[in-house]
Amino acid sequence: MLSALRFYWTSCKGYRLRPWRSPYIRWRMETFFGAEAAPTDARTFFRLTWRERARLLKFFRWAETRRREMRRKRAF
Repeated sequence: MLSALRFYWTSCKGYRLRPWRSPYIRWRMETFFGAEAAPTDARTFFRLTWRERARLLKFFRWAETRRREMRRKRAF
């Protein structure tokens, strides 16, 4: 869960209280779920994230792994 919050905090800069308006989050959801999944309002956004929470959790874990690898590479 912490990795999901970390990803959200860094990716929603400027849109933290209304992530469905974030251009990056909209683009990421369109890429991940398809063009018809672009959230247009809060209700659609939260319905989609709740329905697809298992897939999103896998993505957040992958993103956390990539972040750790990049930090490890920078340490050398």
